[in-house]
Amino acid sequence: MELPRNRFKQALAKGGPLYGLWLGLPDATVAELAGGAGFDWLLIDHEHGPFELRDVMHHLQAIAPYPVAPIVRPVEGNPALLKKMLDIGVQTFLIPMVETAEQAQELVSAVLYPPAGTRGLGTSMARGAQWNRVPGYLKKANDEVCLLLQVETASAMKNIDAILVVEGVDGVFIGPSDLSASMGHIGDAGHPEVREAIAKGLASIKRADKIAGLLCMDPALVDDYVAQGADFVGVGVDTLILGQGMVKLAQQFKTGSAPTDDKPQAGY
Repeated sequence: MELPRNRFKQALAKGGPLYGLWLGLPDATVAELAGGAGFDWLLIDHEHGPFELRDVMHHLQAIAPYPVAPIVRPVEGNPALLKKMLDIGVQTFLIPMVETAEQAQELVSAVLYPPAGTRGLGTSMARGAQWNRVPGYLKKANDEVCLLLQVETASAMKNIDAILVVEGVDGVFIGPSDLSASMGHIGDAGHPEVREAIAKGLASIKRADKIAGLLCMDPALVDDYVAQGADFVGVGVDTLILGQGMVKLAQQFKTGSAPTDDKPQAGY
């Protein structure tokens, strides 16, 4: 049995941009539906969605048959939590609220086996190692880890260059919603000042030759950010797609006309 290759890394190697969907609903049937929808990647949101560790594993299992890359955003960058997520098969992480280069270095250490890091060994109980059925897993696993760090405050943006030079950091994801809040524009991720900060951040990421990403649900802004160098962009959220679709359908039949679409959101 071979170690699964990191699908996100493979997709990026073929050339971007890659477009993805946020998964906030913990039922694995939703993940299976999304898996066959045609997105390049799916993000399992353990930070804000009501996910337990087993729910994350069930999502990974539901997505596995489909040609789409899973990314997991844990609630925090706690090394013990990251270790358990690696053991259930997570290969690509998006770690929220990274503020400093020192924090970035600690995260790199947490997701890699020695000597590169401090990840603990427990492969006989690890789905990621197929319970010791992957020959050479301990020597191969580090190569399939992709560590993406979420920079999403004004203070973190000031440290972005220092974060980017940390060895083992594969990319940086700019979080427009929290960034806008920290800049005094809460709920307005498309504000000109926020867009300017994002543009500067994307430029820094590209200068460092790292992977650049963000979440944006305004199609016009998505195209703009891709032109500025974004390699992967989240363009939707499962809860919003379901909820808004229900409202539109109900209004269509109750009022006799389809409702007007709301202004697209740059964040969520």
